[in-house]
Amino acid sequence: MDRQLTLMVVHAHPDDECLSTGGILARYSDEGVRTVLVTCTNGEQGDDQGGVKPGEPGHDAARVAGRRLAELRESVYHLGVDHVELLGYRDSGMDGWETNGHPDAFANVPVDVASAKLGALMERYRPQVVVTYDETGGGGYGHPDHVQTHRVTVAATEATGIPDKLYYTAMPRSSIKRMFEAMRANGIDLGFEPSDDFGTPDERVTTIIGVADYTERKLKALKAHESQGENIFLLRMPEEVQHQAFSHEAFERKLSTVSTPHHEEDLFAGLRDA
Repeated sequence: MDRQLTLMVVHAHPDDECLSTGGILARYSDEGVRTVLVTCTNGEQGDDQGGVKPGEPGHDAARVAGRRLAELRESVYHLGVDHVELLGYRDSGMDGWETNGHPDAFANVPVDVASAKLGALMERYRPQVVVTYDETGGGGYGHPDHVQTHRVTVAATEATGIPDKLYYTAMPRSSIKRMFEAMRANGIDLGFEPSDDFGTPDERVTTIIGVADYTERKLKALKAHESQGENIFLLRMPEEVQHQAFSHEAFERKLSTVSTPHHEEDLFAGLRDA
């Protein structure tokens, strides 16, 4: 095969790379696949030092971005990512925040403009496999930057025609149910219960990758994002629950130009001998 096997994962913010794709980034890197992480925003709307929230006195967006990008560098070190590319857009903040209206917010950037930047990276790295969020931003999350990341990645994939396979991250509803049951059994109350329509319907999940061997590296990467630790509820789980939640990563295959089984255990199924 002339093209080096390459995985490109496209995320919205620093720290998004860990939960849904940290395992595949580490696993495929160890297998000799070139791994490329594209992060669309600098994470300005995260917590500032001392836990100061966006919109509160003392929150400095530039300082937050600088720290979060430094944390990203440590995270990808643990995951063994070969290349990190930053699109450099401004974090839009959560849905409904005043920051959604900022003219430079990623959610307000014309899709064709942002997809051209991502398309240039696809031209450079020639990934066979691209992973991003579904149209809801990931299992119904709805964050404006996640939804925009989906739109931009799909547009770049279609415009370049380079990726052979496109996947969406998936949170199977059955897995979410088991995780919350395990937390309750351990006396953990997160203060909310997932709605029945939260997560990805199990029938849409086509691909489950075993990444149990990479749990520790995934946890180290997640802990690297120390400034956002208060917002990462998985870090508050018992070790047993963390290992259960991190042992597999699930995906929904949306595009494949090669023959592949409906249910896969390898994102590169159909490509390794192509």
